[in-house]
Amino acid sequence: MSVSTAAADRSARCDTAGALPVLGRDVTVPLVTGGEVTYAALDYAASAPALQRVWDDVAAYAPYYGSVHRGAGYLSQLSTDLFENARRTVSEFLDCRDGDQVVFTRSTTDSLNLLAAALPADCQVFVFETEHHASLLPWRDARLTCLDAPRTPGEAVATLEQALAGRDPYGPALVCVTGASNVTGELWPVRELAAAAHAHGARIVLDAAQLAPHQPVSVQELDVDWVAFSGHKLYAPFGSGVLAGRFDWLREADPYLAGGGASRKVSRRTDGGVDVEWHESAARHEAGSPNVIGAYSIASACKALTEAGFDTLVAREQHLVDTVRKGLAEVPEVRVLSLFGDDAPRVGVISFVVEGWNSSHFAAALSAEYGIGVRDGLFCAHPLVRTLLGSDPQTQGECGAPEAAPGEKSLNAIRVSFGAGTPDEHVERFVRAVNELVKDGARWNYRTEDGRCVPDTGADTGADTGADSGVDSAVGTGAGAASGV
Repeated sequence: MSVSTAAADRSARCDTAGALPVLGRDVTVPLVTGGEVTYAALDYAASAPALQRVWDDVAAYAPYYGSVHRGAGYLSQLSTDLFENARRTVSEFLDCRDGDQVVFTRSTTDSLNLLAAALPADCQVFVFETEHHASLLPWRDARLTCLDAPRTPGEAVATLEQALAGRDPYGPALVCVTGASNVTGELWPVRELAAAAHAHGARIVLDAAQLAPHQPVSVQELDVDWVAFSGHKLYAPFGSGVLAGRFDWLREADPYLAGGGASRKVSRRTDGGVDVEWHESAARHEAGSPNVIGAYSIASACKALTEAGFDTLVAREQHLVDTVRKGLAEVPEVRVLSLFGDDAPRVGVISFVVEGWNSSHFAAALSAEYGIGVRDGLFCAHPLVRTLLGSDPQTQGECGAPEAAPGEKSLNAIRVSFGAGTPDEHVERFVRAVNELVKDGARWNYRTEDGRCVPDTGADTGADTGADSGVDSAVGTGAGAASGV
């Protein structure tokens, strides 16, 4: 069965600027200094805009929406077929092994919590402090070892090998590692880490949330046991994620959720209880009515990226990375955060701090005065950012922007991130804006509101460029603001 639509015949060809068409590419936003500008969405690492192709595919399917696995009618059968085909498309996209299963979840976080709930008893888990919280925190019922941040890929492998050599050689063990850092964008030596894990009898799960949208991910070539990623970072909206890989631990575990869809047979016992026979396929951990539109959108995004060709996408993104890094390198006040050094390969995720600026204030000025959306804070990777900023990685911090006001010292950073849908003009505007803000300061006054730095819309004039500005309407000039480093 298929959904008849003209959209199904469209390819994922790039537009004239080389970027894949995404929703929101023509949205304009007001500037606090007056006028409007096309919005530059440079926060892909948080949520990438949906591909136009994905949105059109979903819109074409929407009239045919029906219950999945639960109806005899045509629309239910079509929806079920579409849902299961989406599973196969994702499996092909990840180059899964025969026998691997694709489980649809809500997100990377949900995927890794599902795996954590399925760990064998007394499992040892090894993670680096560099992980996103989604892969750092789910292992509450396991014996967790958190490894120090390595400073080279080789050190990462050596650190893991040393830790695994000291573990119980007869018990189950799992290594969880990111493919690309959500803070620095640097690529991790996944294949080598997988080899180290397997050499010591451990399994490995790859957090590909920041890798899959930027580069091809092959389960077989990387030799990982599981891959987890999120649709909303892969240009697919609607709150879906994937956990793909070996199914033995998942099959032996209790269902992640108990309910319809996960159960094959349910019967009453004479004592008043209930006997349940659970599915032994991916459905075991997909109880409830599935997010068919979310699964379909992920599959559509997988097809679009495959058809566009990762060689082309990677080369174009590297050009954008080089443009940003070259531009930032020309500003002495800017320090780019890195674990592995300037020569490390990376995807389109770059974090930095600016001497003399509170990072929240700098991000606010980029938005209000240039129409550029970036992220500031600790990026849900607190230990890593604290380490990179030279503070105690055990220091607690909030996941969003800190409460420091403009001009006050803060330990947070700014992150710019981009991908297949980013026009050249957006990164060029960003580089120009960084130079102008550092050189000339903000053109507007800012204040702290609900923990965020926002433009002071009550101000009648532009920014006070003096060094004695007050906290509630401080400006971020190099002379007037405390260091954000």
